[in-house]
Amino acid sequence: MVIQDLQRFLESQVPGACVPVDLLKIAKSVGIRRGNQRNAPRGGYGHTPLTLVVDGEYCLDRLYGGFFSDWVCGGQWNRMVQFLAVLMQTVQNNNIELAVFFNGALEQQRLNEWSRQECSLRKNINSVLKHVTVKGTPPPKVWWVAPVGLRTCLRMALRHLNIQVLCTMDDHHQEVIAFCRENNYHGLMAEDAEYIIFDPPRYFSSHQLKLTYKGSLETKEFILDEVAKGLGLQRNYFCLLAALLGNYLLTETDLRDFYVSLIPGYDKQQTPQEDVIRAVVKFIVNRCDVNNLLTIGAQVFGSVSDPRVAKFKESVQYFLNGRRDGGQRHPPHPHSIHRQEIYEPKQSSSPVEGSQDPGPQIDPNPLPLPPVPHEVMRTASERHQKGLMCPWIYQVLTQGEVKFGVCMEDESSRELPHAVLFYRSVRQYVYAILYNLHHHTFMARKAKEEGQKGLATEVPEVKIREWVYTKNNPYRTADVVDATPINWAVPTVQRLWFGSVVDDKKRRLRAFLSCMRSDSPLMLHTSHVPQHLLIMATVLRYIMSTSNGPILRKQELDAFLVTAFSPDLTNAHYLQDLQLPLVTARGCQLAALFMMGVETALFANDACGAPVPWLMCCPWLFFDGKLFHAKLIRANCARSLVEVCDGEIDLVAKVERCRQAVLEGLRVEFAHPPIPPMPGVGTHKVGPPPPYPGFSHYAGRGRGRGAPNRTNTHSDGGGGVGRMFSRGGQLQVAGVVVGSWGPNYGSNGNESRPRGFRHPQYGGNSRDGGGTMQARGEPNRVSRCTRGRPTVLAKRRTIKKREVRTSRGRGVTVETPGNSRTVGMRDMLVMPGGGYDNHLPVGQDGESLTPYPPHTPQSHSSSGLKSPDSGVNVSILE
Repeated sequence: MVIQDLQRFLESQVPGACVPVDLLKIAKSVGIRRGNQRNAPRGGYGHTPLTLVVDGEYCLDRLYGGFFSDWVCGGQWNRMVQFLAVLMQTVQNNNIELAVFFNGALEQQRLNEWSRQECSLRKNINSVLKHVTVKGTPPPKVWWVAPVGLRTCLRMALRHLNIQVLCTMDDHHQEVIAFCRENNYHGLMAEDAEYIIFDPPRYFSSHQLKLTYKGSLETKEFILDEVAKGLGLQRNYFCLLAALLGNYLLTETDLRDFYVSLIPGYDKQQTPQEDVIRAVVKFIVNRCDVNNLLTIGAQVFGSVSDPRVAKFKESVQYFLNGRRDGGQRHPPHPHSIHRQEIYEPKQSSSPVEGSQDPGPQIDPNPLPLPPVPHEVMRTASERHQKGLMCPWIYQVLTQGEVKFGVCMEDESSRELPHAVLFYRSVRQYVYAILYNLHHHTFMARKAKEEGQKGLATEVPEVKIREWVYTKNNPYRTADVVDATPINWAVPTVQRLWFGSVVDDKKRRLRAFLSCMRSDSPLMLHTSHVPQHLLIMATVLRYIMSTSNGPILRKQELDAFLVTAFSPDLTNAHYLQDLQLPLVTARGCQLAALFMMGVETALFANDACGAPVPWLMCCPWLFFDGKLFHAKLIRANCARSLVEVCDGEIDLVAKVERCRQAVLEGLRVEFAHPPIPPMPGVGTHKVGPPPPYPGFSHYAGRGRGRGAPNRTNTHSDGGGGVGRMFSRGGQLQVAGVVVGSWGPNYGSNGNESRPRGFRHPQYGGNSRDGGGTMQARGEPNRVSRCTRGRPTVLAKRRTIKKREVRTSRGRGVTVETPGNSRTVGMRDMLVMPGGGYDNHLPVGQDGESLTPYPPHTPQSHSSSGLKSPDSGVNVSILE
């Protein structure tokens, strides 16, 4: 729709319409008190503060903190909270009061517009995942996509910072501007030209909002008088302009013939939007009779009887409703129509374009649902409006529908499930709780058994429409989902929400845990699952309890747990400076899957009466996407959990106990890592060698996203590292070098081999048949160490020449005085994504039957690591 480009047009093409301002300076000059009697201002200047309504939907990236964060990793929530704390402290200390709105309305009338926006985000996500797969670095900011759960985190963080948060209920734009007018706020901050049409007191750009180091809060203000002067229109006729530029009521497809008459050769894809805006403005100024909408409709569409004329009048009336005087500033017209409460699906007037993009097919017939008790609806409405409840609950209770945006996931991948569909069973339990399905079933059974007349003997159906994006159904039709009752006597929603006795509290918690498949004893033991980690533990248990095949690998589960218990989780400065050697597509999708689980868990928690207090539900208490990526990379290369926990035994114990609670009673099967490629086969590569004890992935915590010494990184399915370990090594027996290998120039097994790649070679004395291993087809070369000198293979009379006996698979024989053993390839390399012992059997109680491989940190030096019993000396080349 062209109206979406109107604000950008005004900013760039109309001189004087948009000027830079400092909100802190404006706040100091505000001296006009609001007309209504409200609480005393919190500002420190002795007069009414500057009051602004902020549409949070249009400044998600600004409130998140900008583009400095590695948002693709799943969200840096503690860094976001720190930024918001600084921003809000600056705002409050400078006599500014904010009210932040989020869109909590289903807005079925705008479903077509919403679906187009989500499909556009889907294209961005595809570009992001492709970039991450190829480059292994965070994508450019032009593809920025809000991390999963951002709106929920912002609502919680702003509430924690004592900022007024509100959610809209029916029509987002109308409710925001109505709140601004009814409460006499000084201005509105957003990034939508519809608000300009509504003629707010003052209008500021949210996209340009900047908190600078010099202590100013800068943005741009649209001077509406200058806008009118630059366009050559009176402000009274902005509604007419908005209607003829296209909107959700009168679409751009409906106006195509009109645009063709104004611009010969008009093409939706090629004609600049600026030309369309200028042509429409010229039409209003010179050719149309602004005093009669029917006359204008006849001029635009050719006939008064055209069905699009009714849409046109409805569109004009919609924008008039949002203006100060309820539309009285426009010359009266007797044929204006009022906005309908129920919107029917809009059909395209152009069969060609309509067939290319049919849009959502809305069923005008609502699904039959049981009645909702009055006190439940009233409470849901109040809590929803104040931003204290998951918006999905109000949408389900009032309209029986709910919509879900796209997620950071590969729509064509089979490794990980579709996030929204994966948690559908949780939502089915919640639907049954909200509509008292168990109670209706009990009453129907009782009535049938007792033969009572006048009572319902049939269980009412509870079906909810879910708008979910899939590759085969990109928001064209809604999925009809049946509610599923929990297998125990769940109390009614009234009892869950308002019950005050101890048993009610217990049932609330049990209902929530049952929805998440986490009703197990250890979940309630704070020694295993601290209260602030209960949401995280239930999400991980749900993921591990799926019957559709394993999803997580063992090191990935541990990476989530180590992230939650890590002392670095709350250190925002450390997380800002943390370097990631690479970003993996699988890691990004795992983080998104987890955060979608957190959103679903909060939905279930609110529906069950909030047994987990909201302060214990904040995602920054247990997750950070960037730290999770760092732990995942470490876990994929470490030999034990001790290495992942940086040698902190207390942290290891906490992770082990929490993992035991997560896996309690489950028949656990971890996902298999990708099949490791065989060395020397075509374009496959060998994974990175294991780090020696004491190696740290976090050496150097300078600013920036990538390590400066990384020359070539690639992503894989398991989050392994690429050329981070470019070291060679030597194998010595009794002081004699019997094997040597050069640096590993490979990546981690998913892309083609780079030019000049050479597999690691394990060479002995070739004259003795000393077990030289090289890639197929490569000539026999002399292995060289990192200093460039050929390796000298000295003879010792004490070493008896033996013929190498090939072990099972590829390997190299290590000879020691009086002993000979074969070291296989698995002892020399860590396969990509393999991690540490990925297939440990798990007992019924969730404990590992086989402990982690024993690992004792040893000191290392340039002379190598010595084993006093065997006399074998392994040198690690620096």
